[in-house]
Amino acid sequence: MDISIVIPAFNEARRIGHTLDRSLEFLRQRDWTYELLVVDDGSTDRTCDEAAARSSEGGVVTCIRNPGNRGKGFSIRNGVGYASGAVIGFMDADYKTDIAALDDVMLLIQEGCDGVLGDRTMNASNILVQRRRFRQLGTDLFRGMLHRWLGLEEFPDTQCGFKFFRAEVMRDLFARQQVDGYMFDVEILVIATHAGYDLRRIPVDWTNDPDSRFKPVTGMIRNLRELRRIKAGEGRA
Repeated sequence: MDISIVIPAFNEARRIGHTLDRSLEFLRQRDWTYELLVVDDGSTDRTCDEAAARSSEGGVVTCIRNPGNRGKGFSIRNGVGYASGAVIGFMDADYKTDIAALDDVMLLIQEGCDGVLGDRTMNASNILVQRRRFRQLGTDLFRGMLHRWLGLEEFPDTQCGFKFFRAEVMRDLFARQQVDGYMFDVEILVIATHAGYDLRRIPVDWTNDPDSRFKPVTGMIRNLRELRRIKAGEGRA
């Protein structure tokens, strides 16, 4: 298997079908062998049913159910345990990032790097729908805090949900990663930096999701708690 794509999903019945259809359309035009692993994070809608409707596609689409609503970090960690590709990565269930960036991912990994990260701050990135101003302000403040506190200056966009790694690197990162929520991206980058992995950034085509589930107040409190936990366990052995 060339590539495994983990897609964490919580109540995404309305959008997961579009994401899978667009992804399958792209992947059919490549020579890679592939699998799409939808991880249902305790959805109360038909998310898994929508994924199952595509499972007849040569068996390349699988839906994995979490034991309840555990968080995005937990979902990807769970999905990695089922992945069989030489390259393993993840993308968002609402198709914020165009999968066409996978061409650059595979090329860079074939050239020898350990992982490739989508980065919306790069000049060549195409932001099709911008965030609301207050969300962008929060993002900028958050980015500055990460740079000062966790030393991630070389990764200006930690939260882009489009990251891929050589399988052995992905398994190492997620064997040490512990945060279940949204800050898992930060944690794996801290671990990867301490481990000395060679990570590259690529531009992406990205569309903002106006239906974001993130709650500015309660979400930020949880994020800060997770960041403190990450800081306490930097570069987990």
